[in-house]
Amino acid sequence: MTGEIHILLVIGSAIIISFFGGKLVNRFRLPMVTGYVIVGVILGRSFLNIITPEIAERASIFNDLALGIIALLIGGEFHRSRIRALGKTIVYIATFESLFAFLLVAGTVFLFTRKIYSALILGAVASATAPAATVAVINQYRARGPLTTTIMGVVGSDDAIALMIYSFASSVARSFLEHVKLTIHTVLVAPLTEITLSLVLGAVLGYLLGLGIKKTRNRAEAFTLVMGALLIGEGIATQFHLSELLTIMAMGMMAVNIAPLRRFSQVMETVNIAGFPIIAAFFCLAGTKLNIRLLPQIGLLGLAYTAARMAGKWSGASLGAKISGASEKVRKYVGLSLFPQIGVAIALAIVVQKEFGRAGIQGQNLALLVINILLFTTIITEVVGPNLTRIILTKAGEIRKK
Repeated sequence: MTGEIHILLVIGSAIIISFFGGKLVNRFRLPMVTGYVIVGVILGRSFLNIITPEIAERASIFNDLALGIIALLIGGEFHRSRIRALGKTIVYIATFESLFAFLLVAGTVFLFTRKIYSALILGAVASATAPAATVAVINQYRARGPLTTTIMGVVGSDDAIALMIYSFASSVARSFLEHVKLTIHTVLVAPLTEITLSLVLGAVLGYLLGLGIKKTRNRAEAFTLVMGALLIGEGIATQFHLSELLTIMAMGMMAVNIAPLRRFSQVMETVNIAGFPIIAAFFCLAGTKLNIRLLPQIGLLGLAYTAARMAGKWSGASLGAKISGASEKVRKYVGLSLFPQIGVAIALAIVVQKEFGRAGIQGQNLALLVINILLFTTIITEVVGPNLTRIILTKAGEIRKK
């Protein structure tokens, strides 16, 4: 009977239940997105088994739309004025903390699994930082100061770096998974080609979209163009095996710099509002994939993943701050604010399932491992991360309201 549930009923129910779940956990000062995932875990195979893996699989197109909206919102933040304002300190910190998290997690996972493809994918996923929880703490306590500004810039830009790391890592991991002989082409040329073509495609679409938004007369017309371009971009990227996330992110980056900023900001507000329930259901459906019976098997690996990721974020951010000549306060504390991971990391886990889930039993096991480790460790990062952010902002003297 469960398998006969119509997919629209599933999505609609996921939106409503996720909303209330998010409001509930928000009372405990946790990000609403954590509530969305928890609702999914309860509705999924681990507990009630109302939303089975088969039902969740039927929502794959819906997931593509949610991923596109997430990537578009990331790209839309990179207006040239914002990029100039970020400065070299934030660029150095974001680059080093992403790379160090990737390297430390990849090395740790390889020691545990002896599988290079698992190490590469989990390392790439670990490089992303979720801005929602950190920004919520900053807003809640009305924090202001150089450390706060640096944190906001880093969490707002490192997801773009994470997407590029993932594009490179997934291409190499696919070679190992499919037992293709490693050559300069498979290790370097193929990943760089995919990244470059994805960025070029996105830039072309973004340029055309920006010109189109200039000609629109109201927000509704602009929103129509944006959603059409988003779907076209994802469709072309999928058709030619490019990165959907990178394509749409590049489209947003180009469009925000071509279209009038005020009009583009207005249409992004509309995308944010329209995308809110879609993203809520997306994270709920992701949560249904947690298989609680696997936790004893991945428990130690999950803890090692978490420790390596935290160490990578902290050490990389500290080094980036030191090289860029940041203040002692920033060098000391900025890395401790980058531990939350739910958000783009979960989005990448869904991409892993899409790209590797059909690559035989090893690919399916990889997809299962990634999503379960992320959902398992989210509980740790979403509790520890926001509280650490509050503590360091207090020690830095940048919190204005208790």
